[in-house]
Amino acid sequence: MLLGAILVGVGVLGLLRRRTPKSARDEDGRPLRSGVAVKVFADINGVRQGMFIQGEDPARPVLLCLHGGLPEYFLTERYPTGLEADFTVVWWEQRGAGLSYSPDIPAETMTSEQFIADTLAVTDYLRRRLGKDKIYLMAHSGGTFFGLQAAARAPELYWAYIGAAQIVHQLKSEHLAYKYMVEQFSDAGNARMVRRLEAAPVTMTGGTPRAYLAVRDRAMHRLGAGTTHDMTSVLSGIVWPSLRSPHYTPGEKVRMWRGKLSSGVSVLWDEMLATNLAERVTELSLPAYFFHGIYDHTVSYQLAKAYLEGLRAPLKGFYTFEKSAHSPVFEEPEKARRIMREDVLAGKTSLADGPRR
Repeated sequence: MLLGAILVGVGVLGLLRRRTPKSARDEDGRPLRSGVAVKVFADINGVRQGMFIQGEDPARPVLLCLHGGLPEYFLTERYPTGLEADFTVVWWEQRGAGLSYSPDIPAETMTSEQFIADTLAVTDYLRRRLGKDKIYLMAHSGGTFFGLQAAARAPELYWAYIGAAQIVHQLKSEHLAYKYMVEQFSDAGNARMVRRLEAAPVTMTGGTPRAYLAVRDRAMHRLGAGTTHDMTSVLSGIVWPSLRSPHYTPGEKVRMWRGKLSSGVSVLWDEMLATNLAERVTELSLPAYFFHGIYDHTVSYQLAKAYLEGLRAPLKGFYTFEKSAHSPVFEEPEKARRIMREDVLAGKTSLADGPRR
């Protein structure tokens, strides 16, 4: 049903406008001659994969961004990050997602090991293409599950790892979120939502029932604990903006949602639930920075904070975003950009609110 609505939306919108990122511009809105803004496809471990590369000066450090369950570049239209002023930003759309979706991708390759290998291969591709010895790695939500492991496996490739809404033990996160939502809807007198949730309880032994997943996103967004604190609807906040985006062809938009529904990082859900990264990755040999929205219940704020406190790393900092839910870099871009400039690029943790070393 959702894919049918998307197909209709693509047809109605008929967006045949610009298909490449906006050029970097100066304060007067004029395109910068040194700026880069391209849509690129490359063979990554045998699969054609796409990415957007955007920045004001190609000489600046490279920042590779790993998205969660759905490519996020289209959200920069509504939530500009400004990161391209300090980095050459690469919005890679991973195997089976967005620009990189294909029904011909072998199902047996959709594993966390393959996603880690792809991350390292994309990193090497960017190092060669952009002439860098090392790059910065930023992962968001589902992308943090394999992004963190890639950084742990090959720390020599990265200056630092930045985890936004860092996954730790997603089953425990879902259990905590479930209890929070039942409590909130009970206090609000929303008996219908309470009944739906209580009919599909999340437990540490029973996991996340299908009936819970069917109502999960709607419930979280109604409470301001979903994608952004101000986003109350997935349809108006994510689906329609993705269909209106000028950066994708109509066919690419359809494939984006086909990938979301059946492929991409979503196929790793069961593994994410079963894995406790606090036990799997206990040490990083590079600086680690965690960004987390205080209202986030899609990925537990408390678990991420506790994990970083126990993680061994040469430098680490936890940053609470007081106005954000699940997407702090989009929701509070000025704060994120300041941290990236003054702490991440400088190799410091002066703005961190967690333990500092």
